[in-house]
Amino acid sequence: MARYTGPKTRIARKFGEAIFGPDKVLSKKNYPPGQHGNARKRKTSEYGIQLREKQKAKYTYGVLEKQFRNLFDKAQRSKGITGEVLLQLLEGRLDNVVYRLGMAPTRAAARQLVSHRHIAVDGKVVNIPSYSLKAGQIVGVREKSKSLEVIADALSGFNHSKYPWIKWDQSSLSGKLLHLPERTDIPENIKEQLIVELYSK
Repeated sequence: MARYTGPKTRIARKFGEAIFGPDKVLSKKNYPPGQHGNARKRKTSEYGIQLREKQKAKYTYGVLEKQFRNLFDKAQRSKGITGEVLLQLLEGRLDNVVYRLGMAPTRAAARQLVSHRHIAVDGKVVNIPSYSLKAGQIVGVREKSKSLEVIADALSGFNHSKYPWIKWDQSSLSGKLLHLPERTDIPENIKEQLIVELYSK
């Protein structure tokens, strides 16, 4: 399956949450899409609830099924609580850190910046959105891309103090990954334990 490129509001309505950011349509139509979306809800099975949580995490971070499974397997082999480690691995992706640093308004836009070679890691251009960052690495805007209007607009008024695990340097338009975030520092409304239960079946 290729990456989803359809209407984002439709997906947000499916989960009943603005997983892609503020959404005017979702606030007006806070029920699932489709002609029966506003009908009486059926009770969802335990499996359905777990699957829905996994799908929500995949859409939120823009990760495909195979990538997600590989990250889960890696989290399972790591020390620590599997669900929390999984979220940390998702947060440590280059496209997500570019988004958290405020260089792009959405994760999809951050992925595009990386793919189009506008982002450097430790001074070297990296064009792989799924690149896994390690503590101490510096993510910055490539010298030739510092005048890009889309980056300037995204950074304008962005509050860099809301993520204590990354440190922003305005003069160089770069940020340092101090450490992977604790679960309490990840604002996403994802019940990671349900994902672990799903894969444990």
